[in-house]
Amino acid sequence: MPTDLSASPSANPPANPPIDPPVDPLVGLFAEETRVRAFAAVALGADTPTKVMERAGLSPRDATTALRRLLSQDVITDDGGLAVAYGHFRQLARGTRTPAETYGTEDERTEAVLRTFVRGGRLVRLPAQWQRKLVVLRHIAEQTFEPGVEYPERTVNEKLRAWCEDAPVDHVTLRRYLVDLRHLTRQYGFYWRPAQV
Repeated sequence: MPTDLSASPSANPPANPPIDPPVDPLVGLFAEETRVRAFAAVALGADTPTKVMERAGLSPRDATTALRRLLSQDVITDDGGLAVAYGHFRQLARGTRTPAETYGTEDERTEAVLRTFVRGGRLVRLPAQWQRKLVVLRHIAEQTFEPGVEYPERTVNEKLRAWCEDAPVDHVTLRRYLVDLRHLTRQYGFYWRPAQV
């Protein structure tokens, strides 16, 4: 992970870098092994978190985290016992998905980047391509911090941890990017977002 972000990796980045197509949220949900194992245990009849832990061979923490994500994405239900949400899968198969998440930017390229890397107020992962990374980091700063409001470091960490819950990046790395790119200013243990970046 780079530590010095004062200079971009390329002096002349391409004017219109290609954008990866958005990843289907369902594919992203099942891209993590513990969630797949927890889902499989529920599909095979584990109707309590304890049974899921035993059948999937997961730690209590991994099972709880996986079940929470599966429930939040409506692929399992908990109406008196854990079960697969077959109705949700039938709707997806019929093509009656809910509309794609929008971010109100009125720019289709920005929207496409955000749909790929941000879902439900969470960071999926940081883009490798520099221009996309800038779009995602600006979005996180704008959605998380009010301009001119001072936040103690503990509060900044809590707010950024929420973005990183299932992402392969930690809140410290995210905070460093935001400071290095001047989305956040830091002094004497306090952080604030400048009015204009």
